[in-house]
Amino acid sequence: METIVQIQSFVDQLLKYPLLVMLLGTGVFLTLRLGFIQFRRMGHGIKVALGRYDDPNDTGDVTHFQALTTALSATVGIGNIAGVAIAIHWGGPGAIFWMWMTALLGMATKYTEVTLALRFRHVEKGAGKMVGTVSGGPMYYIERGLGAGFKPLAVFVATGIIFAALLSGNAIQANTVSDLMNAEFGMATWVTGLITAGVVAMVILGGITRIGKVTGILAPSMAAIYVVGGLLILCINYDSVLPSLGLIFTEAFNPTAGVAGTGVGILLQTLLWGVRRGLFSNEAGQGSAPIAHSAAKTEEPVSEGVVALLEPFIDTIVICTITALVVLSTGVWKLPTDTVLTLAEGDYSYVEETDKGYVAIENGDVPDTIEVLEGQQMGGVYFAWHEVPVGELFVDEDLTRPFTGEIRPANNVAVAMNGQSYETLYGRAVENGAPLTALAFTTGLGRIGNLIVVISVLLFGISTAISWSYYGDRSAMYIFGRPAILPYKLLFVAVHFIGANVSLNVIWGLGDTALALLTIPNVLALLLLSGIAKKLTDDYFSSFGPGVSREDYLRITAERQRARKAEREA
Repeated sequence: METIVQIQSFVDQLLKYPLLVMLLGTGVFLTLRLGFIQFRRMGHGIKVALGRYDDPNDTGDVTHFQALTTALSATVGIGNIAGVAIAIHWGGPGAIFWMWMTALLGMATKYTEVTLALRFRHVEKGAGKMVGTVSGGPMYYIERGLGAGFKPLAVFVATGIIFAALLSGNAIQANTVSDLMNAEFGMATWVTGLITAGVVAMVILGGITRIGKVTGILAPSMAAIYVVGGLLILCINYDSVLPSLGLIFTEAFNPTAGVAGTGVGILLQTLLWGVRRGLFSNEAGQGSAPIAHSAAKTEEPVSEGVVALLEPFIDTIVICTITALVVLSTGVWKLPTDTVLTLAEGDYSYVEETDKGYVAIENGDVPDTIEVLEGQQMGGVYFAWHEVPVGELFVDEDLTRPFTGEIRPANNVAVAMNGQSYETLYGRAVENGAPLTALAFTTGLGRIGNLIVVISVLLFGISTAISWSYYGDRSAMYIFGRPAILPYKLLFVAVHFIGANVSLNVIWGLGDTALALLTIPNVLALLLLSGIAKKLTDDYFSSFGPGVSREDYLRITAERQRARKAEREA
């Protein structure tokens, strides 16, 4: 595992800055080339999503609304609960501003990739419910849009989607759910993993039709519960909302208030964490959501593109902002809480104090012993929880008996002066991820707030895994053919269980790297195909005005279909 982590860390360092530049740069380019479509056509997207122009006879497997909720089930999830907290923990409050920027630019990116996915999707009539009748996504618009010479790149992207589905869309979800259930109820991670893996298996084996039905109920319900709870806390803490917003803006350009991370106070660090967590949350540029949208019943690629541009707004501008304001307004993001510190597992690490803050160090560089006197760690290397040194260590849960002795990292044990060994110590440590958001909701609403987060994490984690399973099976089918679908789904369920039992930092790191490997070639393809997206956009809106009626829309669509058929036959 250590070798895998080292490779992941190297690749991550290599790709993280190119990813930042390419993601934001592509968003800016597409926003300008498409004439700020994310703002001008949002109203039309809402009408299409609500079914105003639905035609059940159109090609596809699910309605516009079901395609949107399937994609939202993948985006509205752990990134909104755990990802926002992680961004604040590492990048400070200013990271939220850069999440917003990623979302606003990402609306144009999401529109482009979904429009292209519908234009170049593969239709297979009568394939059956489990397989579906349509397949689409970046692998199809890369091969069919750029030409057969780009088939290797299409296969590479499809492979990246499979890995991202297994890791980011699956193992991270299982990990966050099991982490929270363990923190809240002491439930063993393997028990939680077994339960959630069973639920995921029951849904995904039914194919996209069952997935669409389940997410069509889960996504709106869970989002409503979470948003209402968050808004209630903000109403209670109304006097802290504006100061929290102010902190986001001031820290975005002059970061000073990070809790953890290398180079806290450096703008690039704050920007990087905001962009990466924004990407993970709204998925714009990854090429994943177009796979769900490709299943929509429509003959007009742009009609699903305008539906897709709603996703980053709903996910990041609305829901992530509510999470951020709850975490910031309650003050828990930098508030240490009573924590059980297991020396052999959990979210422990060892950090070294530098002029750039505390930096996590590899196990091989950790000293043989760390001296502790009356609870205080001595020297420049510290035992940390969520990469933040624990201020004082105790041997009892009531925090009344300070530990004196030495921590032996190689043996994952603490040995007191009298020779007694401890595998668990106690102290006050800062939280991170989903437990931090749960702490914020609990601070705001008591036990009810805690319950809202627990239920939301459970539902978000399961629904996200369900949606991502479909992304991976379309990619597996593209590379290996239809027989690969069932083996892939079985592997997906197995990885879900494994993910529930892996360290949070390891699984999030692997997930980030998988997303970077997927996103970079996808945004390159979007840039190369942006001319086609522009042409489709102009053609569509020259036929359909902003206030077009349902009758006129269906009539014009039928006329356009006949014209296309005649052109193909000519």
